[in-house]
Amino acid sequence: MSELRSVVVGPGEGTTIEGPAGGPLTFKVRGQQTGGRLTALENVVAPGDGPPLHTHDAQDEAWHVLEGELRFQLGEEVTSAPAGSFVFVPRGVPHCFQNAGSTPARILVLFTPAGMEPFFDGFAQLTPEELGPQAFGRLGEPVGMRVVGPPLR
Repeated sequence: MSELRSVVVGPGEGTTIEGPAGGPLTFKVRGQQTGGRLTALENVVAPGDGPPLHTHDAQDEAWHVLEGELRFQLGEEVTSAPAGSFVFVPRGVPHCFQNAGSTPARILVLFTPAGMEPFFDGFAQLTPEELGPQAFGRLGEPVGMRVVGPPLR
């Protein structure tokens, strides 16, 4: 393994792909840059959109809501997370979120350790006909992400 180096990614920088929540997703750091310790991405979430209820076998996940307002389901609890909120979910806890506003939301998402990149890269390659809950589950399975329920509505 090469020596781990510090990383600075400026505003508007990073690799941008189409995200699974109705907007662009910009990788700020990938696991290969952090020695597998962290994946960080900025994600734009379309109004009303969000993933199905799911779990991660290997990653803890955290969000900082930069713009907009999300609703989160964390286990059985549903809570609001307006701009400025921070949410942490340990691996194994069922969770999902939804953009509760009428404009796109912008969030910083952290996975520790890294490892979710293949899911997002795969999702970006799908055609519109291939999108849907089945794709989320199919692409998530190899990285230990399991769909366990529907999205928030």
